Amino acid sequence: QVQLVESGGGLVQAGGSLRLSCAASDRTFSRYVMGWFRQAPGKEREFIATINWSGSSSFYADSVKGRFTISRDNAKNTVFLQMNSLKHEDTAIYSCAAGLGWVATTPGRYDYWGQGTQVTVSS
Repeated sequence: QVQLVESGGGLVQAGGSLRLSCAASDRTFSRYVMGWFRQAPGKEREFIATINWSGSSSFYADSVKGRFTISRDNAKNTVFLQMNSLKHEDTAIYSCAAGLGWVATTPGRYDYWGQGTQVTVSS
Protein backbone atom coordinates (compact mmCIF):
# COMPACT_ATOMS: atom_id res chain seq x y z
CA GLN A 1 0.00 0.00 0.00
CA VAL A 2 1.47 3.32 -1.11
CA GLN A 3 0.53 6.39 0.88
CA LEU A 4 0.76 9.74 -0.87
CA VAL A 5 0.72 13.11 0.87
CA GLU A 6 0.49 16.36 -1.07
CA SER A 7 1.66 19.74 0.15
CA GLY A 8 2.36 23.20 -1.19
CA GLY A 9 -1.11 24.37 -2.05
CA GLY A 10 -2.45 27.76 -1.05
CA LEU A 11 -3.78 31.10 -2.19
CA VAL A 12 -1.92 32.95 -4.93
CA GLN A 13 -2.67 35.86 -7.22
CA ALA A 14 -3.14 35.33 -10.93
CA GLY A 15 0.22 35.27 -12.67
CA GLY A 16 1.93 33.85 -9.61
CA SER A 17 3.57 30.49 -8.98
CA LEU A 18 3.25 27.54 -6.64
CA ARG A 19 5.19 24.32 -6.26
CA LEU A 20 3.29 21.26 -5.17
CA SER A 21 4.98 18.24 -3.63
CA CYS A 22 3.75 14.69 -3.23
CA ALA A 23 5.66 12.46 -0.83
CA ALA A 24 5.29 8.70 -1.08
CA SER A 25 5.68 6.22 1.76
CA ASP A 26 6.82 3.33 -0.38
CA ARG A 27 10.52 2.64 -0.82
CA THR A 28 9.72 1.23 -4.26
CA PHE A 29 8.55 4.68 -5.37
CA SER A 30 10.83 4.59 -8.39
CA ARG A 31 8.75 1.74 -9.86
CA TYR A 32 5.69 3.91 -10.17
CA VAL A 33 4.39 6.20 -12.85
CA MET A 34 3.19 9.36 -11.15
CA GLY A 35 0.44 11.70 -12.17
CA TRP A 36 -1.19 14.94 -11.10
CA PHE A 37 -4.91 15.53 -11.43
CA ARG A 38 -7.19 18.32 -10.31
CA GLN A 39 -10.87 18.74 -9.58
CA ALA A 40 -12.73 22.01 -9.41
CA PRO A 41 -16.14 22.34 -7.71
CA GLY A 42 -18.87 20.92 -9.90
CA LYS A 43 -16.43 19.56 -12.44
CA GLU A 44 -14.97 16.17 -13.21
CA ARG A 45 -11.45 15.18 -12.27
CA GLU A 46 -9.03 16.49 -14.87
CA PHE A 47 -5.66 15.10 -15.91
CA ILE A 48 -2.79 17.58 -15.53
CA ALA A 49 0.55 15.83 -15.97
CA THR A 50 2.28 12.47 -15.74
CA ILE A 51 5.88 11.31 -15.51
CA ASN A 52 7.48 7.91 -15.99
CA TRP A 53 9.47 6.01 -13.37
CA SER A 54 12.84 7.53 -14.27
CA GLY A 55 11.67 11.06 -14.99
CA SER A 56 12.84 10.85 -18.59
CA SER A 57 9.35 11.13 -20.08
CA SER A 58 6.43 13.38 -19.20
CA PHE A 59 3.14 14.42 -20.72
CA TYR A 60 0.85 17.37 -20.06
CA ALA A 61 -2.70 18.43 -20.61
CA ASP A 62 -3.03 21.18 -23.20
CA SER A 63 -4.51 23.48 -20.58
CA VAL A 64 -1.25 23.58 -18.60
CA LYS A 65 1.40 22.89 -21.24
CA GLY A 66 4.15 25.48 -21.09
CA ARG A 67 3.09 26.67 -17.64
CA PHE A 68 3.36 23.57 -15.44
CA THR A 69 6.31 21.21 -15.04
CA ILE A 70 6.25 17.78 -13.43
CA SER A 71 9.43 16.31 -11.99
CA ARG A 72 10.47 13.66 -9.48
CA ASP A 73 13.24 12.88 -7.04
CA ASN A 74 13.34 9.12 -6.55
CA ALA A 75 15.93 9.43 -3.79
CA LYS A 76 13.38 11.42 -1.79
CA ASN A 77 10.29 9.47 -2.92
CA THR A 78 8.75 12.74 -4.07
CA VAL A 79 7.10 14.09 -7.19
CA PHE A 80 6.68 17.80 -7.83
CA LEU A 81 4.43 20.05 -9.85
CA GLN A 82 5.83 23.51 -10.57
CA MET A 83 2.98 25.80 -11.56
CA ASN A 84 3.77 29.15 -13.17
CA SER A 85 1.60 31.86 -14.71
CA LEU A 86 -1.35 30.66 -12.70
CA LYS A 87 -4.83 31.59 -13.83
CA HIS A 88 -8.11 31.81 -11.95
CA GLU A 89 -9.31 28.72 -13.81
CA ASP A 90 -6.47 26.71 -12.27
CA THR A 91 -8.31 26.88 -8.95
CA ALA A 92 -8.99 23.30 -7.82
CA ILE A 93 -8.00 20.53 -5.48
CA TYR A 94 -4.80 18.97 -6.82
CA SER A 95 -4.09 15.31 -6.19
CA CYS A 96 -1.17 13.09 -7.02
CA ALA A 97 -1.51 9.45 -8.01
CA ALA A 98 0.76 6.43 -8.44
CA GLY A 99 0.42 3.50 -10.80
CA LEU A 100 2.42 0.78 -12.48
CA GLY A 101 3.04 0.49 -16.19
CA TRP A 102 3.21 3.28 -18.72
CA VAL A 103 2.40 6.96 -18.32
CA ALA A 104 -1.34 7.47 -18.39
CA THR A 105 -3.86 10.28 -18.52
CA THR A 106 -6.90 8.44 -17.19
CA PRO A 107 -7.57 8.16 -13.44
CA GLY A 108 -8.42 4.48 -13.71
CA ARG A 109 -4.81 3.66 -14.59
CA TYR A 110 -3.61 4.76 -11.16
CA ASP A 111 -3.81 2.61 -8.06
CA TYR A 112 -3.01 5.01 -5.25
CA TRP A 113 -4.16 8.55 -4.56
CA GLY A 114 -3.35 11.30 -2.14
CA GLN A 115 -5.95 13.36 -0.28
CA GLY A 116 -5.28 16.45 -2.33
CA THR A 117 -4.20 20.02 -1.68
CA GLN A 118 -6.25 23.13 -2.42
CA VAL A 119 -4.94 25.67 -4.90
CA THR A 120 -6.82 28.95 -5.12
CA VAL A 121 -5.89 31.58 -7.68
CA SER A 122 -7.39 35.02 -7.16
CA SER A 123 -8.14 37.07 -10.23
